[in-house]
Amino acid sequence: ASLDSTAHLHETPSGQSKHVFRHISEVVSASFSPSDRNSALTASRDRTARLWSCISGECLRIFDHGATLSTGLFSPDGENVVTACSEGVVK
Repeated sequence: ASLDSTAHLHETPSGQSKHVFRHISEVVSASFSPSDRNSALTASRDRTARLWSCISGECLRIFDHGATLSTGLFSPDGENVVTACSEGVVK
């Protein structure tokens, strides 16, 4: 989680920052796609989950949950995402 509304992607083993993924509010979770590891999903208290390219750093899609998120995850095959909010709604 990040209170500064960002998630950072770092290169290994150098630890150099490669991309900064930005939201409007606190980032509560981040995960990599299990299918290709070239995509990342971040979830935020700004009510959105964002799909990012780990290659370009570009935001590929914004998912508006409509409520403050507590998490966002990829499905095991990496083809879908699921978001959950503090009110218990899963999409």
